[in-house]
Amino acid sequence: MSAPTPPIPAPGSPPAAGDASAPLPGPRKAADAPPAFALLAGLLGFLVITVDVSGVNIALPAIRSTLHGGMADLQWVVDAYTLMFAALMLSAGSFADRSGARRAYAIGVAFFTVASVACALAPGIGTLIAARVVQGSAAAVVMPASLALIRQTYDDPGRRARAIALWSVGGSLAMAIGPVLGGVLTETAGWRAVFLLNLPVGALILALLTRVPASARRHVPFDPAGQASAVLALAALAYAVIEGGHAGRLTWQSGIALGVALAAALAFRTAEARHSAPMVPLEMLRQREVVVTLTVGFAVNAAYYGTIFLLGLYYQQLRGMSGTVAGLMFVPTAAVITAVNILSPRLADRYGRRPVIVWGQALLALAMAALLVLGPGTPAWLVLVLLLPFGISAVTVPALTALLMDSVPGHRAGTASGLLNAMRQTGGALAVALFGTLLARPADGGFSVGGLHLSLALAAALLCATTLLARLMLPRD
Repeated sequence: MSAPTPPIPAPGSPPAAGDASAPLPGPRKAADAPPAFALLAGLLGFLVITVDVSGVNIALPAIRSTLHGGMADLQWVVDAYTLMFAALMLSAGSFADRSGARRAYAIGVAFFTVASVACALAPGIGTLIAARVVQGSAAAVVMPASLALIRQTYDDPGRRARAIALWSVGGSLAMAIGPVLGGVLTETAGWRAVFLLNLPVGALILALLTRVPASARRHVPFDPAGQASAVLALAALAYAVIEGGHAGRLTWQSGIALGVALAAALAFRTAEARHSAPMVPLEMLRQREVVVTLTVGFAVNAAYYGTIFLLGLYYQQLRGMSGTVAGLMFVPTAAVITAVNILSPRLADRYGRRPVIVWGQALLALAMAALLVLGPGTPAWLVLVLLLPFGISAVTVPALTALLMDSVPGHRAGTASGLLNAMRQTGGALAVALFGTLLARPADGGFSVGGLHLSLALAAALLCATTLLARLMLPRD
């Protein structure tokens, strides 16, 4: 639940291992370099793009204080990243295929690093949001390309499976260290240090890539109309939610944005129906298992990332915790999520995927309901206890991913993975957009306990609906 989904590449499956082109020049042939170079490079990239989701949440109050942005601006600091991450994920795999995994990964890391520096140097909230757009776009390239790099490096299926498992767990670890790192850096060196940290990490990744074999390239048709309409639909929908919620009613701006989102969604459907190699084949969306898994993935991430956003502000704005302490409050839950992600495949093998998906969601809905007791004076130990079911419910995502992969043909695995990741990121982005509008007090923009409770209740209700959907629509194992 805590990290972008599975050991399957995004759209446009990467070349199989062994397709690497001639080795790079240098004192030692890249082809002779230990595969650990590729694994470490891929893992670091996955870590850094995930930390930039969890760590930045803790830095939001400090950003607001320095750049004087409102709640809507803070929402866009988060959503500008996640929306572009979600929308561009659909075609990022194809870019990796056309350019080669190593080249695409290097380009993504380079742009991500430069955008991080721009975030750190941002003189105003608008500049920061613009830089976050570039960051999210680059992250969409980094995620599938990092996995493709690992897949091409390990010829042996067993070693490759272990490497991919390490890569996958890395995302969970990033969610654990992200809030702590964000809190410590914000409190000791300022929020800009959260972004500047990406500079040495990016440089290390690029250095490691010089010891990794070059990747083969192959022609994959691009779908510009589908990509453009997907980005426009998601951005317009998020804007409508933020603008309408901030005003407390449907304004003419939010109404226009909703109209643009609907028109863009219809344009996306038309583009996919007409394109010879669409990002999302429409026949895939007619499969019951695919529709259910995508819907559940959307709901789970909406609850998870929405809650992380809520708690980051709750700890600091309402409870008065420092950034470091607020970050440490996430550690026990993140540790549970990491462990559960490892155990989930075993539970699915023993009990079946359908029960794991159904009960995992039910547990997450229960966790959302339990958090309704949160208030200004709730003991910290009780908050940590109430968050334990939140972490345990992470069993859902690995089982959900495996079910989706079994529901589509092998040559559609990359597309299905990219679509699931896009839906999950979209769920998180829209939850932040909606919850942020509910959280702000209309009078002074401060923290609203009522908005916190309403947001948690909405998340619980959504999960109850998708739990019932999975229970009724998914086949028995």
